[in-house]
Amino acid sequence: MIKQLRIKDYILIDELTANFDNGLNVITGETGAGKSILINAIDIAFAPRVSKEVIKHDKEKAVVELVIENTKHDLTSLFEENGIDYLGSEIVLTKEITPNGVRARVNGTLVNQEFIKQLKNYFLDIHSQHQTYAFMQPKYHINLLDNYAKESYGKRLEEYKEKFKEYRLLQSQLENLKTASDMTENQLEFLKFQIDEIDSANIQNPTEDEDLNNELEVLENAEKLKELTGSAYWAINGDDGSIMEALSKIKQNVSKASSMDKNLEETETDLIDAIERLKDAASALRDYSQNLDNDTERLNEIQERLFLLDKLKRKYGGTLEAVMETFENLSKELSAIEFSTQNIDELEAKITQMQKELEHSADEISECRKNYSKVLSVLIEEKLEKLELPKARFNISVEPKELSPDGADEVEFLISTNVSEDLKPLAKVASGGEISRVMLAIKSIFAQSDDINTVIFDEIDTGISGKASQSVADEIAELSKYHQIILITHQPIIASRADKHFYVRKSQSDETKVEVYVLTGENRVKALAELAGGEINEQSIEFAKSLINI
Repeated sequence: MIKQLRIKDYILIDELTANFDNGLNVITGETGAGKSILINAIDIAFAPRVSKEVIKHDKEKAVVELVIENTKHDLTSLFEENGIDYLGSEIVLTKEITPNGVRARVNGTLVNQEFIKQLKNYFLDIHSQHQTYAFMQPKYHINLLDNYAKESYGKRLEEYKEKFKEYRLLQSQLENLKTASDMTENQLEFLKFQIDEIDSANIQNPTEDEDLNNELEVLENAEKLKELTGSAYWAINGDDGSIMEALSKIKQNVSKASSMDKNLEETETDLIDAIERLKDAASALRDYSQNLDNDTERLNEIQERLFLLDKLKRKYGGTLEAVMETFENLSKELSAIEFSTQNIDELEAKITQMQKELEHSADEISECRKNYSKVLSVLIEEKLEKLELPKARFNISVEPKELSPDGADEVEFLISTNVSEDLKPLAKVASGGEISRVMLAIKSIFAQSDDINTVIFDEIDTGISGKASQSVADEIAELSKYHQIILITHQPIIASRADKHFYVRKSQSDETKVEVYVLTGENRVKALAELAGGEINEQSIEFAKSLINI
């Protein structure tokens, strides 16, 4: 469960720490007070993308931190695989949002979004207005049905999905081969010409042109280089007034001086080393000057070679590396074409066989879905009756479709809330209050079997009142026996069932701030009274007290 939420410089909050309990945690407050900020902060801690707009005005970064208590899952291997310290029951997830990006840490170690996604799957289920929209879409319904029946055919479905990926890959390969085989004779001849043109150039390496340009520059400047290096040699080692002659006299003087002062011995040694290095340099300059020839034949050879290489670079990518890469790609393309007919026949046979296997597997999964859809439909109807929809009829339609990544079924939730109306898609029939109750019914059915620690509801009471509110409150209270519930509500009956009651208030002074309080005693009675009557008076106070039996 979520033990603690810490927020710093987030939207309208300077700094806030909220400690949540097991059971039902309720958040109330005036409209526009900022109740959703807490839930949004929890959601952002796990979100793949976060807008920099959440950073409080004039602040460098926003920080959201969750302390999670883990009592249901052994995550030792997961943490070890990702190089994260596993601290047992406590997990600290920290997210820093800056104008330049987002960083996430778990137990102090930087982590990627894939790891955070895995954590969320273990610990958190958020139901907001956005999720309500998704809940009404048929593509979401098949996932709900499969999740309910995962113990029955979950493994078979995963095997199907893996085989379908392979099937799609083979289809893509076949399409590419057929495209290649449709190439005209002229196109094929041009392809061969390109390959031969590059191959005949016999490119030595990706830097051959650079090496040749360096050599060309030397040959073009051979006379000048010979003059400069020869002059340098004679300056060092000539007969009269040379550097070596001067250094020889210096060495003699220093040698005499060091015999009189031992402190000069190191200097003498350095001087001797310098003279030897200079001799080596002079020899190198002499050899370079003597061996340097103005090789006109080699000069012409290099120029012709560079002309050829430049031509290839212009045609095939701009660099020799690109030219060589083009050669490899063109060669592969030609090989594929040459063997395309044989490959096409083999692939078509393989695809046909795999399609039969997928169809068989999809049929088995479909039968399972139809069986479990009946069971789940009955359970949802029973829950809806408890939630003050006694006339509701609920059915999960499972209709055939073409093979797809999740099978060969079109799954859709159908509902009728009135006896006289036919079953229709959930999105076309149900009101906001009815959608909330259908969703709650499903959550309740799943509650006792799934391992999710925390379920968050953002205004699940939308569109309900009266007796329905009492029924929803009872169901949420029952759900909180199996999960930690964090819930925003405007209904006093629901709020009265809270194990912990948070109140959110927006203050206006020098700047707008959001403040959060934990309500107990008289303050909680007043908050419930305000929810019940819109204002606090004797009648609303008495009603609030009756809700919490005081």
